[in-house]
Amino acid sequence: MALVAATAFFFLEIQRVAPKWKTSLTVSGLVTMVAATHYFYMRDVWVATGNTPTVFRYIDWLITVPLLMVEFYLILSAITKVPGGVFWRLIIGTMVMLIGGYLGEAGYMNTWVAFIIGMAGWAMILWEIFLGEAGKINAKSAPPSVQSAFNLMRWIVVLGWSIYPIGYFLGYLTGASPDKSMVMLNVVYNIADVVNKIAFGVIIWTAAVSESDKLQTTTK
Repeated sequence: MALVAATAFFFLEIQRVAPKWKTSLTVSGLVTMVAATHYFYMRDVWVATGNTPTVFRYIDWLITVPLLMVEFYLILSAITKVPGGVFWRLIIGTMVMLIGGYLGEAGYMNTWVAFIIGMAGWAMILWEIFLGEAGKINAKSAPPSVQSAFNLMRWIVVLGWSIYPIGYFLGYLTGASPDKSMVMLNVVYNIADVVNKIAFGVIIWTAAVSESDKLQTTTK
C-alpha cells in the first residue's frame, strides 16, 4: 500500500514540476506502480502456496530496476546533453546483475557462481555512477540541487541495494533450513523494495520541485 500511495503522489506532482522534469517523475510513478501490482501477485502466491514467488519478483525487477537506472540518465539529461553510452552501460550492468541473481535463485546455476555474476553487474553500475562518465557529468555540469539528488541516489544504490545480496546470502548460502531461509529472504527483499523504490522517487521529486521553483522565480 505504501507503493500505491507513492504512485498516486508522484503522478499528482507531475503537474507541479517544469516540463523537463516530468519524464523523471513519471518514471518514478511507473516504478512504484509496477512494483505494487507485482506485490499483489506475490502476496497471493505466498498465501496460497507458501513458496517464494521468484518468477513474479524477477519480472518486477526486470521492469523496475532498469527504470531506476534510467533515472540517473534522465536527471542528468534534464540539465545537460548526456552521451548514450551512459544509458547503455547502466542498462547492461543492471541486466547482468538481475540475470545472475535469477539463474541462481531459480536453480539454473550454482548459487555461488550466480551470486558472483550478480555482484559483478552491481559493480559495473557503481563504477559508472561514481567514477564513470555519469559521475563525471554530475560533478561538472549539474547544479547543486541535482548533484545532491544524484549523490543521494547513488548512495541508495550502495547502501540500500546492499540489502539484496544480503537477502540472497541469507536465503541460499547460509545452509539454514529451506523454510527459515525463504521467510528471511522474502522479508529482506520486501523491506529493500519498499525503501529503495520509494526513496528513489522522493529524491527525484525533491530535485524536480527545487529546480522548477527556481525556474519560476527566475521567469518572474
